[in-house]
Amino acid sequence: MNILFTICGRAGSKGIKNKNIRNFLGIPLPLYTLAAVDLYMKKNSEITGKIAINTDSQELVHIICNTPIKGISIISRKDTLAGDNASKIDVISDTLREMEQQNRNTYDMVVDLDITSPLRTVRDLESLINVQRSSGCDVTFSVTQARRNPYFNMVKQVEKGYSRVIASSFVARQSAPEVFDMNASLYAYNPSFLKSGKQIFDGYCEIIQMRDTAILDLDHESDFELMEVIARHLYAQDTELNEIRTYAIQLDTQ
Repeated sequence: MNILFTICGRAGSKGIKNKNIRNFLGIPLPLYTLAAVDLYMKKNSEITGKIAINTDSQELVHIICNTPIKGISIISRKDTLAGDNASKIDVISDTLREMEQQNRNTYDMVVDLDITSPLRTVRDLESLINVQRSSGCDVTFSVTQARRNPYFNMVKQVEKGYSRVIASSFVARQSAPEVFDMNASLYAYNPSFLKSGKQIFDGYCEIIQMRDTAILDLDHESDFELMEVIARHLYAQDTELNEIRTYAIQLDTQ
């Protein structure tokens, strides 16, 4: 199987200044993602893989190219895909097209890893790829168990007062349908679906579950600080998570 791994990051950020190139516990944030991909490849030698970075940030290119990992392709972010309203799936699709043209190659799967999700394991990546391969679906993405349920304890404003987001008669959360939060950490795509121009939920989707304490949305400076607090604890307790950090440190020092 030939997999294209994409890592996409713009220059700058409105919520957290330059978050894609920030240090996370002393290590550049992108190196955690790079470490996860390279460790996966080392542990799954039957897989052929190529890493492509799609960015308009020279700082991000500098961080990536200064690691000992060779053969990483840099795809320049098009101006039309650099704005706040650009769709991530369009960026990934453009990366696939560029890589096929440059390398005159095709891929069996495209796996995208978000830079701002440092707390993932090789097992998470393996689960994602295995589900995508075995299910024959269009998209597989990572989720966490939702802490709130729209059938039970989430409300919206209506004409007079508030009501449940989804009308229901459930009196216990355990009775309501199980729901999940998309954590935006990992996505696997069928290349033909990616080229179709469709959005994620236009296709057949499957999921993998990740631990719910491992991912936070990095929208504000306080989010970054809280994730570092959580990460210190998790790296000390979880050998699989710490494996990623240990390798990221190696990539930063070699």
